[in-house]
Amino acid sequence: MILTADEIQAIRQEAGHFPHPSAAAIEALNIVQRSHGWISDELLEEIAELLGMSPAELDSVATFYNLIYRRPVGKRVIHYCNSVSCWMLGAEENRRHLTEKLGIGLGETTGDGEYTLLPIVCLGACDKAPVLMIGDETHFNVDPARLDTILGETGAP
Repeated sequence: MILTADEIQAIRQEAGHFPHPSAAAIEALNIVQRSHGWISDELLEEIAELLGMSPAELDSVATFYNLIYRRPVGKRVIHYCNSVSCWMLGAEENRRHLTEKLGIGLGETTGDGEYTLLPIVCLGACDKAPVLMIGDETHFNVDPARLDTILGETGAP
């Protein structure tokens, strides 16, 4: 058993809000991801058992959502929005700036394990494009100069 007693209790409490426990799948994955940083196969199997699902069913949920990580990620995940709106308004320039500044490509993590850079289909703020998200915080109207300020606030190089 890898899940902690607190995680199991939180998952059971969340599942209790629904007629079928599987309806709490996303929140259960989030509960565990907040503690472990990502969802390993072993964690996925334990969560699935708690929710009365097969591991394959839960994996299909986990891999559908971009904010559930099935591989280890850095302490801070930068989601670079590559929607059409963001792309038209400078997202590609931001991506180049990030990859040069952090020394990583898309899907990679910095050597110190601090940052992972991942593309995301849309962050739902096209009127404020280009947009990116670092951790739980969304940043709007981002350009390379603003990126330097944002990364400086997080302690990035």
